[in-house]
Amino acid sequence: MPRRREVPKREILPDPKFASSDVAKFINVIMLDGKKAVAERIVYGAFAQIEQKAARTRSRSSRRH
Repeated sequence: MPRRREVPKREILPDPKFASSDVAKFINVIMLDGKKAVAERIVYGAFAQIEQKAARTRSRSSRRH
């Protein structure tokens, strides 16, 4: 808490890959010790795994019908 004046809120820039400020906020939460590239790799890797599992589930459900 500053003694002099109010500190302005910083604008969080949207994520470059998904253009989403929510993803950027999530990456900032995951980030440790300022290692943003590592946090991005973790989040994007998790999104890729989710996408692969969703594709597998979609392909299995289409085979049953």
